[in-house]
Amino acid sequence: MPIRVTVCKTEYAINPLGLDVLEPRLFWRVAATQNATVQSAYQVLVAESEDSLNQDQGTMWDSGKVASSESIHIVYKGKPLQEEGRYYWKVRVWDGKDQPSEWSVISFWTMGLLSRDAWKAKWIGRKAQPDLEFQPSPYLRKTFTLRGKVRRASAYATALGVYELFINGERVSSLFAPGWTDYDTRVQVQTYDVTHLLEEGPNAAGVILGDGWYAGTVGFLGKHVYGERPFGLLQINIEYEDGTRESIATDGTWKTSSGPIAYSDMIKGETYDARQELQGWSYAEYNDAMWEQPDVRSGYNGLLVSAVEPPIRITKTIKPVDICKTAAGTYIYDMGQNMVGWTEVKVKGKRGTKITLSHAEMLNPDGTLYLDNLRVAVQQDHYILKGEGEERYEPHFTFHGFRYVELIGYPGEPGEDTIIGKVIHSDTPENGRLETSDPMINKLYSNITWGQRGNFLSVPTDCPQRDERLGWTGDAQIFARTASYNMDVSRFFTKFIGDMIDSQQPSGAFTDVAPDAGWIRHKMWNTRLNWFAPDNAGWGDAGVVIPWTLYLMYGDVRILETHYDAMVRWVEYLRQSTDKLIRPDYANYGDWLSIKADTPNEVLATAYFAYSTRLLANIAGVLGKHGDERRYSGLFSDIGEAFRGAFVDEEGRIHGETQTVYVLALQFGLLTEELRQKAVRHLVDNIRSNGDRLSTGFLGVGYLLPALTDNGQLDTAYTLLQQEAFPSWMYSIKHGATTIWERWDGWTEENGFQTPGMNSFNHYSLGSVGEWMFRYMGGIEADPGKPAFRHTIIRPQPGGKLTRVNAQYESLYGTVATEWHLNEEGHFRLSVRIPANTTASVHVPGRNIRLVDAPDAIGAPALGGQALGLATADRGPDAVSNSLVGCELVAESETGSEYHIGSGQFTFLSELNSI
Repeated sequence: MPIRVTVCKTEYAINPLGLDVLEPRLFWRVAATQNATVQSAYQVLVAESEDSLNQDQGTMWDSGKVASSESIHIVYKGKPLQEEGRYYWKVRVWDGKDQPSEWSVISFWTMGLLSRDAWKAKWIGRKAQPDLEFQPSPYLRKTFTLRGKVRRASAYATALGVYELFINGERVSSLFAPGWTDYDTRVQVQTYDVTHLLEEGPNAAGVILGDGWYAGTVGFLGKHVYGERPFGLLQINIEYEDGTRESIATDGTWKTSSGPIAYSDMIKGETYDARQELQGWSYAEYNDAMWEQPDVRSGYNGLLVSAVEPPIRITKTIKPVDICKTAAGTYIYDMGQNMVGWTEVKVKGKRGTKITLSHAEMLNPDGTLYLDNLRVAVQQDHYILKGEGEERYEPHFTFHGFRYVELIGYPGEPGEDTIIGKVIHSDTPENGRLETSDPMINKLYSNITWGQRGNFLSVPTDCPQRDERLGWTGDAQIFARTASYNMDVSRFFTKFIGDMIDSQQPSGAFTDVAPDAGWIRHKMWNTRLNWFAPDNAGWGDAGVVIPWTLYLMYGDVRILETHYDAMVRWVEYLRQSTDKLIRPDYANYGDWLSIKADTPNEVLATAYFAYSTRLLANIAGVLGKHGDERRYSGLFSDIGEAFRGAFVDEEGRIHGETQTVYVLALQFGLLTEELRQKAVRHLVDNIRSNGDRLSTGFLGVGYLLPALTDNGQLDTAYTLLQQEAFPSWMYSIKHGATTIWERWDGWTEENGFQTPGMNSFNHYSLGSVGEWMFRYMGGIEADPGKPAFRHTIIRPQPGGKLTRVNAQYESLYGTVATEWHLNEEGHFRLSVRIPANTTASVHVPGRNIRLVDAPDAIGAPALGGQALGLATADRGPDAVSNSLVGCELVAESETGSEYHIGSGQFTFLSELNSI
């Protein structure tokens, strides 16, 4: 078959369970062996059984043959979907010659519980134990008897807190379920297919509850932010082979007890007493006669919604690279990588022996753990042995940010295999890859991805080690594009935008963190502060920036539709709180953690006001709201005029004269052409006078290299990227960084560690340079007019000391890849791969451009191949040789040429030394 269908998804996921979206969206990829393959039509069949699909009967929906090249976000338009329904679907497509593919493999989704009435379960927990600072984790269980063979069984589980679910001794749930939401507004429900775990006769369900974000310590906001203790909700709906149904649901007939988890807190660590283990507690035959009746909560006023975010999982395991015995008789392990998760330990010893695992990111000069930057967080797990041969332990409801682990109280001599690191994060699959000829740039990219891996845990946290770990919105918006290149964050950010909307204030202001968790109240009540900023520029703007990013990278129009009103309220709030369109200077964060460069708050806030307005105009255009589009485009122009009048002089100098004021004005389009050219010169002069070093903080750094590159200063951009002196990205790498540091001066040769009160060594914000690395260095850019890489703009810009870059991005349509190589003679070779059913504009730098027939022969480029000149394009595509199928010259200039290509792989040769 010349064309086929692969990778079918529903709502961004493969075979999702428990959806509450009544019109789910379908996705598929088109694969082909020939260049320039397109989909000309599709047909989708949806049925309630696989048998119907095998007979090509779409009993729920037969779309018919739809003349369309769309293969993502295809909205289900069949019969109404039913609660707990299971629906199977397949698709076939036609190519550009109207030849059909085979049907795809059959995929499915299930619907969840769609109404309150469907819930028979009650919230249950355990009464608090008096005089304990931290409560033991409650164990809950129920034995039940099934009267026949089970056809289908679905478990619907959630908690005010976090939970682990077991069925007949087997763990079912992922980590830290149900995830962090504003519990006063909504809680997520996970759905599990447990059919294979149930059998006729006696069965048992068991749940362990943890305090989590609900009742445990939340950042520096303290304990019990939402509630005093955790509660669980579980309902297992069973359909027997004879068609009858039964529900097993949490209620007062369940049993509860404490167990070995003395306490488990995300910020304060865990203590586990193995002597108190409840052997076989989640099996039917366990004797729970001594267990208590549970405490039944009267109700819950929030929404029960299907889980949107991807589950949190262990995604990697790491072995230590070194072990050192200290003078105190303890052992410090170096995991070789700053990571987030925990360590599993194996141990033999006497009953009652207590060992401690203490975690830290750095070492003090004397070789001890550097713990000062943890503030009041306690990254320690304590294990008390039961004394029965080899024992293994890992914590349950806590996590740590660390590279070094101190093993304290270990009986005997531990070895390198005594502990193993478990890396956890929201399971956002890696879909980006970047490799260059420069090992330090490769390390920078590795550090960026490890920073994302460590901080994307239900929400995009600011840091994973100290007593904070909050979903800071400014950090998230500046990094969102980089995050989207690195990993599939479609579901992750969809959920986070929901958190932001839940926290939006009646005024329209978005909060600094989401979920808010009382942060607004904390700011108002904190007597140490003499200010209260109802919003913060660059933070609240995440409510517009992130939805636009999801549209650009994934083509998600629904998220724009869903949250359009909230974005309008934000921009209108900003407009109403201006003085002649100039924003006030109370945005206290400013360009957070810049280096000796204080950007005036009113300049930054007005620039971001303009940016949100500009994006809102774009969003209105996408949604066909053309009146709003004209309105907000006009408002953007007015803000730009006000900005120039208030902050920009005739020589293009911008008030504050920091790198960030110039970068934001350039990137947000706030200058006239004449002022733009002058501002670029001032920006470059600032960088040069600073010793070719940056001074930008969180908000400026992400736009610094793009602003330089877009304005003809590529050499300066590469100079900053490869700068090794402080402050720079490479400075931390030279000193052993394996993640992105929170601050440029987290540690310096002159001063050692920075102020420990705020000094994280795993904090992704300054890693937003990853976006530039993909878009400019690798040359892979999305086209806003055809988002989700339906049309890709390929424009690699070689520079600096690089001789080779290999970039890949796994789009919804398939893999977009570039690889370029530049030799000493200035011969440039660019290989491009574009997935079927997409196109690209390829900008090849240099002269004497040729297309070669051996696209896989990547190496030092040589002259030869088919010349690509205007004469060829003038004769039209039909006159092109076979090697040029799908490639057409669009324009050429002294510095390069632009080609339009279809899907496939193409390799271009050019000469850069003659430019």
